[in-house]
Formats: sequence, C-alpha cells, structure tokens
Amino acid sequence: MLTKVYSASIQGIDAFPVTIETDGGAGSLFMIVGLPDTAVKESHQRIVSAISHSGVKFPHKGTTINLAPADIKKEGAAFDLPMAIGVLSAHGLVPPDHLADYMIMGELSLDGSVLPVKGALPMAVKARELGFKRLIVPEENVTEAAVVNKIEVFGVKTLGEALALISDTSDLQPVKINTRELFAAGAASFDFDFSEVKGQDSVKRAFEVACAGGHNLLMIGSPGAGKSMMAKRIPSILPPLSLGEALETTKIHSVAGKLSRGSMLMTSRPFRTPHHTVSPVALVGGGTNPMPGEISLAHNGVLFLDEFPEFPRQVLEVLRQPIEDRVITVARAKYTVNYPASFMLVASMNPCPCGYYGHPTKQCTCAPGAVNKYMNRISGPLLDRIDIQVEIQPVSFDDMANKTPAESSVEIRKRVIAARSIQQLRFQGEKGIYCNAQMNSRLLHKYAWPDEEGLAKLKDRMTKLNMSARAFDRILRVARTIADLDNSESVLSRHIAEAIGYRSLDRSNYGSTF
Repeated sequence: MLTKVYSASIQGIDAFPVTIETDGGAGSLFMIVGLPDTAVKESHQRIVSAISHSGVKFPHKGTTINLAPADIKKEGAAFDLPMAIGVLSAHGLVPPDHLADYMIMGELSLDGSVLPVKGALPMAVKARELGFKRLIVPEENVTEAAVVNKIEVFGVKTLGEALALISDTSDLQPVKINTRELFAAGAASFDFDFSEVKGQDSVKRAFEVACAGGHNLLMIGSPGAGKSMMAKRIPSILPPLSLGEALETTKIHSVAGKLSRGSMLMTSRPFRTPHHTVSPVALVGGGTNPMPGEISLAHNGVLFLDEFPEFPRQVLEVLRQPIEDRVITVARAKYTVNYPASFMLVASMNPCPCGYYGHPTKQCTCAPGAVNKYMNRISGPLLDRIDIQVEIQPVSFDDMANKTPAESSVEIRKRVIAARSIQQLRFQGEKGIYCNAQMNSRLLHKYAWPDEEGLAKLKDRMTKLNMSARAFDRILRVARTIADLDNSESVLSRHIAEAIGYRSLDRSNYGSTF
C-alpha cells in the first residue's frame, strides 16, 4: 500500500514541505530515495529499533521511501518519526485516514523516545501556511512551535504516543500559548541596567543617540574604562521587539539550534559577543550544511566585537557587505540561502597596543608610529560604516564613590522609543528604511539637511579638523537622530556640533604624536 506522510525541512531560515511517500511491497529490501544525506540513510536502524521497542512488530517486508521533492537534499534526523509512521501505515499497521491532517517531525532514539530537532518554529509556520490542522513535534520543541496560532500543536515523548494520537486512541491535548501575553511579560526583562554605571555621562549619551537612530558605534578607551560593561547594557535601552521581529529572530535561533530547552518566543533583542578568534564562516554563516552565523544570530539586536583590532582582517572585512545590505547570501553549487543580518554593530578597542595612549595618569609605552599602525588594522571602508566613534576615559574616584543612583535604563529607553516613533512615521513610505542610520543621500537631503548656521559650523569643523569627506553623511545621520531626541523638526547648529564630537577617528592628527 502507498501512503503519504507530511514533514518539512529547513533551507535558510524558512521551511519547505517534504512529502514522505512509502510503498510497502514484496521482498525484504528497505530503500530510501530522494537525495537523503547520511543521517537520513542511517534512520533505517533507528526506525527498526524504535518500532520494536514501541510494542509493534516491525514489518520485515519490502519498503521504498521517497522524500519528495527528490531534487533537494534532505538532511538531519528530523524525518525519523514521520518515516516510521509511514512504514507502519504502508503495511497496514496504522490507519492512514488522518495522515493528511498532520505535519510530523522528530528524531527517534533506539528505545522509541522522540528527541528534539532544530527549526521547529519555521516548520510550524510552514504547516500553518499550508493549511495543516495538526502538528506533531518532540515534547521538548512543543512550546517553541506552539507560539504559532491557528494550528493544534502536540508534543510527544515516544513513537507510541504519536501512533496513539494518529489512531485517535490518545487523550493528549494540544499545547496552547497566548503569544501576546508571553511577549508582553518578557519584553522588559534585563539583567543589566545603566543605573549601575557610575559617571560616563557623555558616553551614555552617545549610546542613547546610537540606539535612537540604529547607528553603529565604536568605543576607544583604556583597559578598565568600562567599555564591555556599558556595551552589555545596550539591549536594555533599545526599543522593544515587535511581535514580527520576535518571531523572525526566534526562527533564526531555532534553525541554528540555539534555543534552550523549553524555550518559546524570544522577547528581548539578541546580544552576540563572538571571540576575536572567530572564523569568517562562523561569523557570516555557511559551512558544509549551511547554518546562520553570528551576524544573523544578532539580527534585530546587537553584535558586540570586543578588542576590535584583534580580529583578523579577513574576518572584519566580511562585515562590510551585511552592514550595508542587512542580509547575508550563502551560495552553493546547487542552491543559495539568505540569512537576515539587520544588526547594530558595537565595537570596542584600546587606543594603542599598550592601551594607555591618551590616558590621564598613565604613560603610553608604545614605540613611535605604533598608534597609527594599530589603528590601520581596521580598514577605512569599515570605519566608514561606523557612525559614532567615542573616546572613553577612566571613571574618576569621585564618580565611583558617589552613592547617588545614575539614570536608569527605563528612563533612557523612553527617549529612545520616542525618537524611533518619529522615524517610523517619517519613513513609513520608504521601502527597507526604518531608522536614521539607513538613510540614503536622497533622504539625507530631504530630512537631515541643517540650517545655514549648522552647515557653516559643519564646514568649519571639517576644515579645521581635516575630516574626511566620508564623515559628512555620517554626521548628518547622527545629527538627525540628535534632533529627533530633541523633538526638533529641523537639524540645528547644536545638533551638528554634538554629531561632530562623535567622530574621534576622523581627525587627521589622531595618534600623530607617536
């Protein structure tokens, strides 16, 4: 008998349907076709053992399984459970009447238990999109998949539970999750707060501006100045994720297998901190079986690169394209996958190899020219994509001893959200533009052009500081954000002045004393 069981596989961060056609015939040959990888081919042994331990006699008869569409490679062990059900149904041991209502996925252990799989959320989204009424997933994936509404999601522990459910002999109930209540409850939960940061008011202001406009930010400061500590608090002042952003972000982490056991919806923006020994593939994504890299895992959040110049030049250069295009394309001979990569780049670095160039109390011990050589580890085109460059000085003793609480992240976040709301209204008719950092030249002339006094100040400071031409657009973008925080329709002279102060590395004499 020929039967069909429905499942799904992952390509990029989206799922595509896979139909598992099983034909039970004469002979004893067990064959799997449809471009299965090694993990899928080895499922025969797992299926035989799992069925035997589930109280069902394995039908030692001829069986052919086709994974359609046959021209796309099938990877992973998530087909174990639907293939086992297909085998039993093809040989008359499971009623096939309700199989068309289900999409099924799960890895089988030898004892018949069902193990978790990657990508349950995008598979659930695809199942709803295709009109399936029910979805069977491993119990450990059920809360992740159940955030998708308008489909009944069942979590099973064993093959036996899945068989009973399909045979209508189970009292197992679908898991229901109120996505909006879950999202609202976890959206404002953070481990770090800016109220814990002593002093550094000017740096906090730079962080506020960066978050309000979605600008990339580079911190330059001596060891112990608090660069990493403050960077960890950036998610607490970023605007909350929208429900759509939360679903998209969770899909990426689900595909990559980064969700913890029992996870549901990601309600806070991701904060990724890869070590400087990271490889280009680990950062961008790809590999033999393409997976999202750190850039995509930071989608809708923050990618923090500590000790920025210590990253290999080859690794840093791969950042240039995704910063501009906000998407990563991984091309292979037979297919291409796209991973979202809309992230806020935050980087930190020492001002020189010894770390004390420009320190108020400690002497720099670097050799002549060492500062410029150190800075040259970061290419000009990459620095060109970083809007805000801020120098950080160590916290004074008086600031550290001050018991007065600093401004909390909640208060800063209110101003950031208000500024982002202005930008959402401004760019609602612009495709792919959501914040000031994404403005092109046309939008800069339309929304960010300063008044005459501001333009004169910009010309004067660029000439005196010998700033590069590439700083011009960056200053206008940042000035527009400062004006939004000031609730000003126009970009004024004071906004330009503050934006100029955030271009430390554009000064031609930076590090020239060494």
